[in-house]
Amino acid sequence: MERGPQRAIRPTIARADAAQGGFFKTSRGSAQCHFGETDVDSLMTLTGKDFFGDDSRRRRRIRLAGGCVRRFARSLVHSACSAFLAANVLTNVLVVAAAAFVADGAFAALPIDEIKLPPGFSIAVLSDDVPSARAMVLSPKGVLYAGSLDGHVYALELKDGRVVAKHVIASGLDEPAGVAFRDGALYVSAISRILRFDDIDNHLDAPPKPVVVTDKLPSDRHHGWKFIAFGPDGKLYVPTGAPCNICNPDRKRYALIARMNPDGTDYEVFANGVRNTVGFDWDPRTKELWFTDNGRDMLGDDIPDDKLNRAPKAGMDFGFPYCHGGDVADPEYGAGHPCSGFTPPVVKLGAHVASLGMRFYTGTMFPADYKNNIFIAEHGSWNRSTKVGYRVVRIVVGANGEKARMEPFAQGWLRPHEQVWGRPADVLPMSDGSLLVSDDYAGAIYRITYAQP
Repeated sequence: MERGPQRAIRPTIARADAAQGGFFKTSRGSAQCHFGETDVDSLMTLTGKDFFGDDSRRRRRIRLAGGCVRRFARSLVHSACSAFLAANVLTNVLVVAAAAFVADGAFAALPIDEIKLPPGFSIAVLSDDVPSARAMVLSPKGVLYAGSLDGHVYALELKDGRVVAKHVIASGLDEPAGVAFRDGALYVSAISRILRFDDIDNHLDAPPKPVVVTDKLPSDRHHGWKFIAFGPDGKLYVPTGAPCNICNPDRKRYALIARMNPDGTDYEVFANGVRNTVGFDWDPRTKELWFTDNGRDMLGDDIPDDKLNRAPKAGMDFGFPYCHGGDVADPEYGAGHPCSGFTPPVVKLGAHVASLGMRFYTGTMFPADYKNNIFIAEHGSWNRSTKVGYRVVRIVVGANGEKARMEPFAQGWLRPHEQVWGRPADVLPMSDGSLLVSDDYAGAIYRITYAQP
């Protein structure tokens, strides 16, 4: 199963947590300062990143910082720390807090140098100011649009691989994770509806009132947010996940991939038995649909696998809720429904990796053997005893779509000792051949490039 970024502000502390004390933690809207066994040397060398964390809600941490500084001062006095120690540690913390106000997000530079890539590849931060960034789409004019889970839709104007302007296209929407582009219009998916913003590239400063394409999608929040995309047939493809971890819902409403005309008419189910697909794309050679699917939870650490599926035609069934991962019969619903009766995955992606956005790579910047490969963003596990995922993988696909194999491509968002500072959510090849990766945990978008080593 895939879960979005928690509503609580998550700590991503580096040094202080090493001493098991924790320094600044928040939960459910309230702040707590924890010092416990935190060693003094760690506190003396704290950076802005250590104090405020790396996630996209750092501005709220700044507001809460003052309270923590005051409580820390009291704790030093109560523990009879020397005046010298108190002055030095408090000076360090206050400098960090002051710098935060002055430099805004600059103090919390993301540790991008921790990302490991194959030789010749490099990664840079395109923007660290796209809170809860999810799906991405590029307009023909070169404007990058990003959905989110925090109610906003963003537009980034780009020039020479850099962001020159940022705009908020919409606010207050219900988890508008998905974005698609067609005929000058931006399509946005909220949980129960699809909206369209016409001629959007020319109205970034004053976006038009959205047109409702459809408002008849299920309103269930469990697996309710969705990515969307236009297929080679001109149809808008819209998935709806199962409203549960495991259940047997209405096959005409849930656990499916549907498609419709751009105006919302002629809605039809394209594929069934799809528990929670997020990313999908079409093979540029065969025009066949490929998609990720997140496996169910609560069967153990190592089963079932997330899947990469292929649907060359409409009407295929991929097994949910009867079969998971291609070969795991569900203990409640599997009887009488053998896995052999459903379409198997092309690639098993691993259990609980939370495979989200995926794209075929069609650019020319990367080496020739990357052409028509698939990149998948693994958001990372949320309830496995040992964390997995938190990376981007490459799927090498044969000419006929078979003999596919998986290998790591970009990894390092999961640190040793299971510290997480980022969670890939989507991938997007750009017109210049570079690859973008969105990160809803850090509120960032990265750009991966290649140069002959």
